[in-house]
Amino acid sequence: MDDPAHLQRTRHAYDVVARSFADLLPGLDAETALDVAVLDDFAHRCRTAGLGPVADVGCGAGRVSAHLAAAGLDVVGYDLSPGMVDTARRDHPGLRFEVAALHDLPVADGALGGLLAWYSLIHTPPAELRAAAAEFARVTAAGAPLLTAFQAGTGERVERAHGYGHAVTFTNHRHDPQVVADVLTGAGFDVVVRLHRAAEGRERTPQHLITAQRRS
Repeated sequence: MDDPAHLQRTRHAYDVVARSFADLLPGLDAETALDVAVLDDFAHRCRTAGLGPVADVGCGAGRVSAHLAAAGLDVVGYDLSPGMVDTARRDHPGLRFEVAALHDLPVADGALGGLLAWYSLIHTPPAELRAAAAEFARVTAAGAPLLTAFQAGTGERVERAHGYGHAVTFTNHRHDPQVVADVLTGAGFDVVVRLHRAAEGRERTPQHLITAQRRS
């Protein structure tokens, strides 16, 4: 079965911008100090749990995967875009990256000791959040940490006609934080920490971060 049209558009857009994206965002300089602290807390939780490899779902060009690997995690990155995965492999040759959609991961049930979805759900329509959360629950072991971050809103859809120096179309969804928290809870996660912060720098919307743990 062919992928839905919105996945095809997202894949194409990131294939086009992959190299520019990696050049513009080579590391975590775009993240706030608070964001980096939350990522480091997630890495600490994964190390402490010691339940297996950690997936960076929607890994892009691998910049956050590299940060987690430097923190001592066994990381594998998954991204919908073959162009992004090729770029990640070139820029981070010591790490593993595979092409996969976040709702259909090539991972055995309960095989992951952690899962990161760092601004990966922003292209997922609200109606598909439950399917994504169910897949996250399927692949994570009991007790495994999960961290997701996204642009907060009330579920509105935003179309962008340009990105990273290219004329490509991106469809973003600004998810309601309570909806995301409820979806994760319903899928089998216990929400541990929620952090809501105002927009900073070039950001236009508030940001929301959720740390959760796979329920036993």
